[in-house]
Amino acid sequence: MQTLTTADFLIRLATGVGCGALIGVERQWRARMAGLRTNALVATGATLFVLYSVSAGDSSTTRVASYVVSGIGFLGGGVILRDRGGVRGLNTAATLWCSAAVGVMAASGRLQLAWLGAFAVLAVHLVLRPAGRLLDRAPASGSDPDSISRATIHLRCARRDEAHIRALLLQALAAAGFTPTGLRASREGEETTSLRATVDIDGEVGKGLEPIVTRLSLEPGVRDLHWHTEEDEEAAAALA
Repeated sequence: MQTLTTADFLIRLATGVGCGALIGVERQWRARMAGLRTNALVATGATLFVLYSVSAGDSSTTRVASYVVSGIGFLGGGVILRDRGGVRGLNTAATLWCSAAVGVMAASGRLQLAWLGAFAVLAVHLVLRPAGRLLDRAPASGSDPDSISRATIHLRCARRDEAHIRALLLQALAAAGFTPTGLRASREGEETTSLRATVDIDGEVGKGLEPIVTRLSLEPGVRDLHWHTEEDEEAAAALA
């Protein structure tokens, strides 16, 4: 029977947390759904479950590890989203699965292998990402579908309808799964109000915003409605 000392417990736990955090740093930097804390917590949980099995004298830690894999499957399913005929979040779910794997490796005492596994996951994201772009012969929109774009919706409406239009705008953004990072209202003259809503979009901008623009354009109080990306604004400023 393997005896787990407090020092061994702390070393293995710290390794599991560190490996998960290392994977999470890259995800956080790219503003993915599961970032630093999520990957660190997944690795920590996997490490603790296996460490409990070791400390309890369970001779079959692989059985506990298999339960961890099953549990991560449910967690990963929660971050996979169906979006307008496509699927988002597969890379995030796979990354959580790998974080759990390095946690199990650390808990079993194979610390060097755990760190090697964490670096392998990072290498997949950092090296194979540009390789995947090169292999993608026909991108649907001419841009990276896995990138984050910042877009601004411009809307002019009658002042008497400002509260109603603002509520509809926020409702439409929420229904599309967007959280505005900025919302600004300014008065133009005596009868018109200008609204500007800024959102971060993961994927093709047009597919995300066109249903919102179409919905709001049906409102009689809306006088002008359009959107543009941050890149479009920078390009226009450079030409001015």
